[in-house]
Amino acid sequence: MPQPMNVSQKLIKSHLIDGEMIPGKEIGLKIDQTLTQDATGTLVMLELEAMYLDRVKTEISVQYVDHNLLQTDFKNADDHMFLRSACQRFGIHYSRAGNGVSHPVHMERFGKPGKALVGSDSHTPAAGGLGMLAFGSGGLDVAFVMAGKPLYIKMPRILGVKLTGELPDWVSAKDVVLEMLRRYDVKGCRGMIIEYYGPGLKNLSAMDRHVIANMGTEMGATTTVFPSDEETRKFLKTQHREEDWSELLADEGARYDLNDEIELSKLEPLIACPSSPGNVVKVRDVEGKDIYQSVIGSSANPGFRDFWVVSEIVKGRTSHERVSFDINPTSRQMIQNLADTKAFGKLMQSGARFHQSGCMGCIGMGQAPASGQISLRTMPRNFPGRSGTEDDQVYLCSPETAAASALTGVITDPRDLEKLYDMDYPRFLPQETEIINTDLLDAPPENGSQIPLEKGPNIKSLPAFEAIKDAYELPCLLKMGDNISTDEILKAGAEVLPYRSNIPKISEYAYSVIDKSFYKRAREAEDKFGGHIVVGGENYAQGSSREHAALAPRYLKQVAVLAKSYARIGWQNLVNFGIVPLEFVKSGDYDEIEQDDVLAFDDFSNQIKQGKVIVQNKTKGSKYEMMHSMSKRQVEVVLAGGVIPYFKKKK
Repeated sequence: MPQPMNVSQKLIKSHLIDGEMIPGKEIGLKIDQTLTQDATGTLVMLELEAMYLDRVKTEISVQYVDHNLLQTDFKNADDHMFLRSACQRFGIHYSRAGNGVSHPVHMERFGKPGKALVGSDSHTPAAGGLGMLAFGSGGLDVAFVMAGKPLYIKMPRILGVKLTGELPDWVSAKDVVLEMLRRYDVKGCRGMIIEYYGPGLKNLSAMDRHVIANMGTEMGATTTVFPSDEETRKFLKTQHREEDWSELLADEGARYDLNDEIELSKLEPLIACPSSPGNVVKVRDVEGKDIYQSVIGSSANPGFRDFWVVSEIVKGRTSHERVSFDINPTSRQMIQNLADTKAFGKLMQSGARFHQSGCMGCIGMGQAPASGQISLRTMPRNFPGRSGTEDDQVYLCSPETAAASALTGVITDPRDLEKLYDMDYPRFLPQETEIINTDLLDAPPENGSQIPLEKGPNIKSLPAFEAIKDAYELPCLLKMGDNISTDEILKAGAEVLPYRSNIPKISEYAYSVIDKSFYKRAREAEDKFGGHIVVGGENYAQGSSREHAALAPRYLKQVAVLAKSYARIGWQNLVNFGIVPLEFVKSGDYDEIEQDDVLAFDDFSNQIKQGKVIVQNKTKGSKYEMMHSMSKRQVEVVLAGGVIPYFKKKK
């Protein structure tokens, strides 16, 4: 008799084309859909060009312009034109600037229960809220999937989280995922799929589930999965796509590798303090602190309910005189629906500043707070300096907490509004249908093979990289601690992201958040040694999927990273671009290495193949045993100098 399966196992089994479903073993998955956004998509399109692809092989591929909307000069505008031409050339749907944030728009227009999605954005698992198998990956992985190749990952363990009860007043889905972050921090779910189940699900809408699935990424999870049930059907019906619904439930008696449980009725308003999504406390613990800014929106709280409940909290009142009250609407469609229900007018009357439909401040593209001032945001990340202000104080919270604090001017537990303003908690009644707007979502022509790619002067072709050599003597240019994020390796924001398709230029910002002298020292090391290495602690390269955090260091001749452990996507991106991700066997060896030590690698290629590398510290006169967790296929990739030279070699 077949073993009962949970939803994650069903999704993986239905897409498995290589390997076995054994945790830790590499598997290959057939992918149905891809998602790219403009901060990563330009590289993906350049990679497709480098691979000589005629047309994508997926069922649906969509390119969204939602991150780099500020056009302070020609660079972003040129990239948008390039992306549009690439979509027509390769057969990809194009969501124009201003149409909306990729994850919720994709869920509304293209998401289907039971399908597999890969996106060059780390929050792509948000689609798990619809019963999809959705992964964030580096752009090269996505490009190869678009070319018809499998997605390779390590089979995760599955954490089953049972939800019971119902959320109390003034508590919402953001507080559920903040509770998970309070328990697991930013690395506690690495190598796992988080699957939510239980009777409490009936009280969480599809967009509530989107909020929770979106921020599973912040715990290091491979992805997050929800079943496809009646709530899923209701959501697709509001989007005029009920015919795309199919039921997908765990079998009775299904088991999980790990288990946890949340009693929803016992939750209270939570908040993530600077500067980590895992630094979660009760709002009560930090209430009363003056705030400068309160931002509503982003991919982490994109649902109609999230904006509507804020409009009801602030209606008839004006935000505090010290507070910049910012609204980032999810999409043009969202703006129309907010206007139709008068929620838009209530927000405007309260003093809210409406911004473009996009990620905006979430990625540091505008909305930077004042120096040293507190900014409350319904966004997924608060890494140091990500907002665009070096000494930022960003807190992550629910729409209810953000709205309450916008009125009072201090961090406020939203439950206090009952006494402060004699206010009842707004009761949201889901809409049966929404106004649908697809005017800025362009389908590709049937044949675009003759359409030229429009490359502005800031768009440079991908640099070529050489294969791994047998011997190196390299300086350690940087020694870092735990949980170094990709935003610290290659910063985001309005100053840097416009160079996303110009690798020589963007490489000047490599590690600049940590050490402004890094670029100069890397160039000197290239001249003297032919390259360099860096050393990291636990969970190196957490956060964004932007492969620039591997590509820029590789351009600067980074040969290897020595770390205690890695975040999944960051680790994969290192392999994809031919940087060797080595891991310490003895933690004490990490303590001994210092910045500027010269490390030697002999018989390097053979040692990588064997899985054990001996590193000699020429400065200290000591040796360290290192290991790696690459598969045989990945070893071939890294030795070839990365995925693209490996692909060309195989053709």
